[in-house]
Amino acid sequence: MSGGIRRAVCALIAASGLTLQAFAVSTSAASAVLIEQESGRVLYAQNDQEERLIASITKIMTAVVALEHGQLQDRYTVTAQDMAEGSSMYLKPGDGLCLEELLYGLMLVSGNDAALAVAHCVSGSVEEFVELMNGTAQRLGMEHSHFANPNGLDAQGHYSSARDMAVLAAYALENQDFRRIVSTDSITIGDRYLKNHNKLLRLCKGCVGVKTGFTKAAGRTLVSAAEREGMTLVCVTLNDGDDWNDHMALLDYGFAAYHMETAVAGGQEVIAVRVRGAAVPLVPLAAAEDLRCPLTGEERLTVVARTPLSVAAPVVPGQVIGTLCAYLEGEEVAAVDLVAVAPAARLEASSEDAGWWTRMFRRGG
Repeated sequence: MSGGIRRAVCALIAASGLTLQAFAVSTSAASAVLIEQESGRVLYAQNDQEERLIASITKIMTAVVALEHGQLQDRYTVTAQDMAEGSSMYLKPGDGLCLEELLYGLMLVSGNDAALAVAHCVSGSVEEFVELMNGTAQRLGMEHSHFANPNGLDAQGHYSSARDMAVLAAYALENQDFRRIVSTDSITIGDRYLKNHNKLLRLCKGCVGVKTGFTKAAGRTLVSAAEREGMTLVCVTLNDGDDWNDHMALLDYGFAAYHMETAVAGGQEVIAVRVRGAAVPLVPLAAAEDLRCPLTGEERLTVVARTPLSVAAPVVPGQVIGTLCAYLEGEEVAAVDLVAVAPAARLEASSEDAGWWTRMFRRGG
């Protein structure tokens, strides 16, 4: 025990009766990565942290910022400033749409005009919206990313990595509005019929999105996600001429080689912490949610509970008092909060003092 941290090591039954077979997988991409959404564990990587042009998969960040800083029913009137080259939702100055409709045009048909309209609707200017994009990237730890526009057209200072885009997509998929939009195969908005460019929605079992991209300089870029048997995988390829097949192969590999293991169920009590100045000496702590991680049939996890040596009263149920971490061969692969299960009220000063003096008196006797 050091640094005021107590560690409780719990055994985890993570083995299955299956033996992992040899899986061979490769891609035509310049960069590629496959991760599990919930834990973020990397299941396959190829030049995944190299900074590259990303084209229209940029719009994943555009949608995230719009959903976090705007309201779906916000109304917007299109102006000439929203006109853009390349893929289009075919907006015209004077068109009136709500933010949700613009997001469908952004994510299904990759409208560069929709991206500018979204930026103007949410922030009033592209420059202010791009600041929000870069602020979000920084908050998510996307160290190899910088954005210069909301639509992904090639520009100086506009780049990301396969790993960063996987992190972003995994985060975005936690938002149910985002998930609903990118999983939509087609929709009619006014007189516009929008068909999702993401063929994997129709080709890949369990696909839930997310975004295609292409420019001549960036090549074909693609972010996809699929869910099977309670596990969601996110795949990213950059500059990949065979991206549809590569994504299906990578996703099939991930689902065949790994299964989702629950180390500790949400709500399960795992440890207790001492409470100073309370009527009860200890408060039990439980996992705030399932601690889960993808594993092969041969892998085993170690679970470590990190808590302070003690906490001061009062304590309220649900209060975060530590972290429950899952380790695989010494590397952290998943973590959830530890929360108080029961309350611990603060003792009145007079009662606490009386209890202390009573103990002293008895020891002296």
